Amino acid sequence: MRFWLRAVAGLAFVFPAHAAERANVWSQIYTPTPGLAQAIGSTANGCLTGGVQLPADGAGYEVIRLSRHRYFGHGDMVDFVEGLGKRAQAAGLPLFYVGDMAQPRGGPLPFGHASHQTGLDVDIWFTAMTKPGLPPAAREDPPLPSMIIADETPRIDPAEFGKRQVALLRLAADDPRVDRIFVNPVIKLAMCRGVGGATAGGSAWLRRLRPWWGHDDHFHVRLRCPDSSPECEPQKPIPDGDGCDAALEDWSHHLTPPKPPPGPRVPKVMPAACQALAKRGS
Repeated sequence: MRFWLRAVAGLAFVFPAHAAERANVWSQIYTPTPGLAQAIGSTANGCLTGGVQLPADGAGYEVIRLSRHRYFGHGDMVDFVEGLGKRAQAAGLPLFYVGDMAQPRGGPLPFGHASHQTGLDVDIWFTAMTKPGLPPAAREDPPLPSMIIADETPRIDPAEFGKRQVALLRLAADDPRVDRIFVNPVIKLAMCRGVGGATAGGSAWLRRLRPWWGHDDHFHVRLRCPDSSPECEPQKPIPDGDGCDAALEDWSHHLTPPKPPPGPRVPKVMPAACQALAKRGS
């Protein structure tokens, strides 16, 4: 059953043996544009100008899977990750691994995600068993265990998920630029029940934690549209309340995503600014 859950999570993170064969025009652009940072369009249909590269190593964090070349983001996102690393380090937490952010100019990824297109998304891994100073080759496939025991009643693995993971999530959620953080529904349910001290002092902060399929080994942070990006399309507001309700209880027992509706999908039309950006190439 654990293998099955990992396969589901793999819908969000797949490292192909021949990534070059699955490249698209956006993944073959290796440099960001100069000038003002602009998140354009929606996180699942957009692009990025003025992208900033996150250093591969920083206080409290380390970037993995460097060969994907997805360590770019809006300046707000780079500042968020670096700030989270410093706060985590000051709190005595282990170094955390940073996964996919965006490509140099954002845009659709050839594999792994439908989102991460505007430089406002980042994946951060839950595991506390991290090793600082990993050489590039060792960063391609480090141990990234699931936080969930996936049997007939999926539940948190207490050997993997506890106070350190909750503390890191709380630090991330406390940043006012954060719009929402995606976690596995089993993880959110456990936190609603107080695992790792999640409800000490109240559960209001759990509102920003949104349950979503996969995400059993990492959490996905999405920032709000910056005020300086007028063409950025925000998501619908998060519903009121902490989200610790009967719907979450039910969802935690159904970990596979629904099947897409039958019939051909209508291709998305990218914003005009993004179409022009892709044509400019590298």
